[in-house]
Amino acid sequence: MAFQHSNNNAEIPISGDPNSPLLEYQNGNGLKDTNTRKSSFSLSKKLVIFLVFAVLGVALAVGYVCFFSSGGVNPNDVPLCTTHEALKAAMVVAGGDGLSRRRVPRGVLEGFSAKSNDPLKEDEQASCIWTRNMLTWQKSGYHFQPKKNWMNGPLFYKGNYHIFYQYNPEGAVWGNITWGHAISKDLIHWDELPFALEPDQWYDVSGVFTGSATILPDGKVIMLFTGGDGDAEQMQNLAYPTDPSDPLLTTWTKYPGNPILTRPPGIGPTDFRDPSTAWLTGEGKWRMTIGSKYNRTGISLVYDTTDFINYELRETLLHSVEGTGEWECVDFFPVSTINDDGLDVSYNGPNIKHVVKASMDDDRYDTYAIGTYNDAPGTWVPDDPTIDVGLGLRYDYGTFYASKSFYDGEKKRRVLWGYVHEADYEVIDVLRGWASIYNVPRTIVLDRQTGTNLLLWPVEEVEQLRSKRKAFNNVKVNPGSVIPLDVGSASQLDIEAEFEIDAKTLEGMEMNEELYTCNSSQGAAQRGGLGPFGLLVLSSKSLSEFTPVYFYIIKSSDGSLTTHFCSDQSRSSLAYDVIKDVFGSTVPVLQGEKLTMRILVDHSIIESFAQRGRTNIISRVYPTQAIYNNARLFLFNNATDASIKASIQVWQMGSAQLR
Repeated sequence: MAFQHSNNNAEIPISGDPNSPLLEYQNGNGLKDTNTRKSSFSLSKKLVIFLVFAVLGVALAVGYVCFFSSGGVNPNDVPLCTTHEALKAAMVVAGGDGLSRRRVPRGVLEGFSAKSNDPLKEDEQASCIWTRNMLTWQKSGYHFQPKKNWMNGPLFYKGNYHIFYQYNPEGAVWGNITWGHAISKDLIHWDELPFALEPDQWYDVSGVFTGSATILPDGKVIMLFTGGDGDAEQMQNLAYPTDPSDPLLTTWTKYPGNPILTRPPGIGPTDFRDPSTAWLTGEGKWRMTIGSKYNRTGISLVYDTTDFINYELRETLLHSVEGTGEWECVDFFPVSTINDDGLDVSYNGPNIKHVVKASMDDDRYDTYAIGTYNDAPGTWVPDDPTIDVGLGLRYDYGTFYASKSFYDGEKKRRVLWGYVHEADYEVIDVLRGWASIYNVPRTIVLDRQTGTNLLLWPVEEVEQLRSKRKAFNNVKVNPGSVIPLDVGSASQLDIEAEFEIDAKTLEGMEMNEELYTCNSSQGAAQRGGLGPFGLLVLSSKSLSEFTPVYFYIIKSSDGSLTTHFCSDQSRSSLAYDVIKDVFGSTVPVLQGEKLTMRILVDHSIIESFAQRGRTNIISRVYPTQAIYNNARLFLFNNATDASIKASIQVWQMGSAQLR
């Protein structure tokens, strides 16, 4: 199948048949042209061709060996599996001797959610494809991550944004959990500081885990965190700045009387973690919540205190939901119903709703619900029990977990951070030298148009990294077509796109109601009358690798439309030792709204936002060809019937500084 790139924005039909699948899969070996005809070559012709290619193959092999032995090959382009000792050493660090594999993901035995992906199968090795240049490309340009190794209570204090993160100073796998610390003036450029907390006491010897900061009315900072003793039993602890006048909060002191809280009766030793930011009650007490579970019921325990040393466990739970399992990293905060201003967690006046968010230990999803908080009993009730915590909405439908928000009083906004894990295997992480990343910080507001969901959107500061801009206006894309967008290298981009479906086609379409979800579909290869259509990011020129971000619309018998927003990683890489899921969910589209998406592309991380952040997807991808200057951007429409019109703005993105 050949592509003719005669014009920069010329439409490229996949075949002469407009109904042929655009992106049909063929065992991961490239695009399949469904109009391919059987060969009519005779046996003799086949034999001649075989001999010609055999001779050419031998010649190329000899030439490669000579070139390699003469030192003409860049060592950064040599597959790392050829360095046997390096690969074997990486396998040992990742949990084996090069032959055996870990059977339980890291973190599970210690009572936490899985901190590593499923091991490779027995006798299976990493792809003999990864080179140092490929792995180097995967490091982000403008997302926060330490310079090396593994990572996982943000706050704004005296002119600086602070982020404290779980970090392994000894390697690119989970373990030896210490609190790293970095500061920023703008949430984009960061300066690393000395470690804030290290696992050096009996109550945190197994790790300094998730915690939260509370800023008191007098400006003092209180930090509560979960530690684990030698038996991995979880308990809560207190720390505070050694020098409160230091705006950098460089050094921290652990309270000598730690632990301040141990698990109550009926709670398992590894089911008591992640204290929230505290808020003031009507009685003037401080209140915070801790995630846990009773059997299979996820719960949020409630504690009151006046001094952050002595605590009273309330008889009532903040909330609970049967069948959801352990709740981690519970977050609780108010949102305004009348404007987009963020609110301090203690605000409990008129015109607000309260959000409860929990990270689901079983599934590694961050789920939330909107409801009403009752201060006196310390309880919260969801507006709609059918989309309660763990049952309905998520912050993000991709690889996003263990998030934490904070109130930025300087700009009157609530800002969200989340942990974005890798989608490969530990042996690759070790070879690469680092693992895990944070999302670009997002603001959180109530979607006042729907009243039923939140809007999450990248902080405005990220736009300072925008540089060269290209616009493509009112581009028509017929069914079964791909259009290249000439934007130069597509490794670091900020993309905003609007889509319109031909109105006559939409009105004339018959019902195409079907059971459809992003993650159970065939990705962008599954065709319908009204989708999929969107953008192919991190694509190779030949489309041997690409990641579609797209809409897929279902029309029901009553004429109503259901819009799905998806991100398909199944063709993102030719490597087999990476995870290639299809992520996504439905997104509300109101009467008169155009379909809109924003995509932040930053090497191996793709952040996608639909309808101003109603539905969001973070993906991790590891292409082998669509890297550096070979990364491309395409517009596509794989619907069978509907034409679309797209208007797209694309900015090249600069890199953030990490000092």
